[in-house]
Amino acid sequence: MPYSVLDSTHIERTIELLARRVEQRFPGSGLASVVRELDAIADRTAATVAWIRRPLVWLRVAIGLLVLLIVVGLGASLGALQVRVGTPTLPELAQGIEAAINDVVYVAVAAFFLVTIETRVKRNRALRAIHELRAIAHVIDMHQLTKDPEWVLARGRETGIIPPRSMTPFQLSRYLDYSSEALSLTGKLAALYIQRFDDSVALQAVNEVESLTSGIERKLWQKLMILYSMPSREPAPEPSLGAPAAPPAGGAPGTPAPSRA
Repeated sequence: MPYSVLDSTHIERTIELLARRVEQRFPGSGLASVVRELDAIADRTAATVAWIRRPLVWLRVAIGLLVLLIVVGLGASLGALQVRVGTPTLPELAQGIEAAINDVVYVAVAAFFLVTIETRVKRNRALRAIHELRAIAHVIDMHQLTKDPEWVLARGRETGIIPPRSMTPFQLSRYLDYSSEALSLTGKLAALYIQRFDDSVALQAVNEVESLTSGIERKLWQKLMILYSMPSREPAPEPSLGAPAAPPAGGAPGTPAPSRA
């Protein structure tokens, strides 16, 4: 497979793996439900992208028949004109040129409208799907709003308005990292719609989704950087059976304690 294009199958597989990781680490959490919903959206995305790439044969046939009908009607109108031999006056010449220009403009507008119907139909379906991805990005953002690195400092008292916050620093880092991965995959699903669909409106909508997910990811990584800069408060692992016990703070027996600078 070429590495210059996105593969919907690989993206679906990655989202499925992320959903299993979140459910394993945080069973029954809201983030697990959101990522599982994102997995269902990925399945629908593959089907929608395949539909957009296929030509709508029935629509093209109908448009072709309508264009042919317009051409036949225009030819019949020209054939019914009565041609008068003689030199036309200036007002008559101007009136004839104006009527011809109007006919050409109307036919061109009608032909353009008919030819672009297929693109507009596909665009509307793509925009509805992209709007769904934009909404789930906001939902992911809602789930991480209250995940504050300051929890681990245990400063102040809880108000009791929100649920108790009992995550360890490691769990909080995993939660924020999973949220960041979900946002990144949301942007990749949106990019699938314009990979082989050249439409400026759909491209702008995808760029908006990618800007949204990137902005939320920056907030997540700011929290992660704050979290990683804090001193670790995780309990030290217990020594395994048979392992030598750690020496006391002063060092081994008979060894003077190290001096402090």
